[in-house]
Amino acid sequence: MIRLLSLILVVAASPAMAAGWSLSLRNTDFVVLLAFLLFVGVLLYFKVPSLLGGLLDKRAATIRAELDEARKLREEAQELRASFERKKAEVKEQADRIVAKAKADAEQAAAQARIDLEASIARRLRGAEEQIASAEAAAVKEVRDTAIAVAISASRDLIAKNLSAEDANKLIEDSIATVDARLH
Repeated sequence: MIRLLSLILVVAASPAMAAGWSLSLRNTDFVVLLAFLLFVGVLLYFKVPSLLGGLLDKRAATIRAELDEARKLREEAQELRASFERKKAEVKEQADRIVAKAKADAEQAAAQARIDLEASIARRLRGAEEQIASAEAAAVKEVRDTAIAVAISASRDLIAKNLSAEDANKLIEDSIATVDARLH
């Protein structure tokens, strides 16, 4: 109510009132002023400004809460992003370790394969050398056997032509004696 009274006094003391305004209901300016003051009075009586202030305060609190929520969501998003960045770095590091291990395993496998190949080649060379040596020994034996067979055949033919019956009987008796001496 004090506000209304102070408003009326301010309007009454205004330069427009001092210029010769009349306080008659026939003056439209005065009627508009009264209607305005009555309107303001009704608003004040029904506590509309405090209701508007409460609504504005409630709206401000809602906006503040939404801003806080948005701030929290932003912080959570930043934390998630940082977490994803850390996980990305960890995954990259793990991938690098896997690649390095795979390279090391591949090099080790290649070295082992090289060693196995060299051992296999050495085994095959030894086998081939043994086959060659065996083939040489067989060829030498075959040549000897053939030479012995040829020599025996030639000796038989030569002895058969040059040996008399008497010499043949003497050789047989000498052979029997030699065999008898060796067996006993």
